[in-house]
Amino acid sequence: MSSLKKLIGTITVNIVAIFTSLIVLIPLVVLFLNSFKSQGESNKMSLSLPKEWIFANYKTVIEQGKLVSSFFNSLLYATCSVLIIIIVVAAAAFVIARNRRGINNFIYYFIISGIAIPINNVALMEVLKALHLVNTRIGIILIYAAINIPLSLFLSYGFISTIPREIDEAAVIDGCGPVKLFVKIILPLLKPIIATLFVLNFMAVWNDFTMPLYYLNNSTKWPMTLAVYNFFGAYENSWNLVSADIILTLLPVLVVFILGQKYIVGGVSAGSVKG
Repeated sequence: MSSLKKLIGTITVNIVAIFTSLIVLIPLVVLFLNSFKSQGESNKMSLSLPKEWIFANYKTVIEQGKLVSSFFNSLLYATCSVLIIIIVVAAAAFVIARNRRGINNFIYYFIISGIAIPINNVALMEVLKALHLVNTRIGIILIYAAINIPLSLFLSYGFISTIPREIDEAAVIDGCGPVKLFVKIILPLLKPIIATLFVLNFMAVWNDFTMPLYYLNNSTKWPMTLAVYNFFGAYENSWNLVSADIILTLLPVLVVFILGQKYIVGGVSAGSVKG
């Protein structure tokens, strides 16, 4: 009787998971099919196959949507901000995890409070104006780094706390200084959480729309999300071109997620144990 209940429960869970997946997958399939259709066919927004596969839609989008420059802008913002996050967070989490007393404890809670505190765009604009970083690539990279550091520190701290202190003591006895201890001993052990932070933060930066909309006024500096927004305004009646534009924007982040998904679950679960 108990085995029958387990079987029914498993089947029910699988059915729910399948229907939930379809909610996400069906819009993507519609976009993919529409990207190869003519303008008239694409306006129906159906799951039917194109009568004629028009690959020229992608060529039109790349040439008229300025996606090449936008792609490299997105890649620059995501890569640079993620590198800053990983370097800063890994070092800070190691120091705080090994000596969480006094000022270190205050700094830890002060930084991770940013997870819950909303962004004040008015104050942030004034800060960027004072530093002459409005409408600059460096400014948007630093904004992304600052926004994503709190959660990254929380996860990294929890992960480093699971690394035994005996490893540090053995390395110090062998003559390692603080810097060599971190670079040679601790950093190689952080590969799972570093991979997790890279994937999560890369996707977050790549998919962000509001920050460049507020702080980048020059279209030559726009990432792909704003390029899609601008393209949709010009071609809102051409759903085949809009669909192709969206697919090209989604493709890089989907590749990153697929390649790094195995690290996400392990890294997040390990990093949240003692955070």
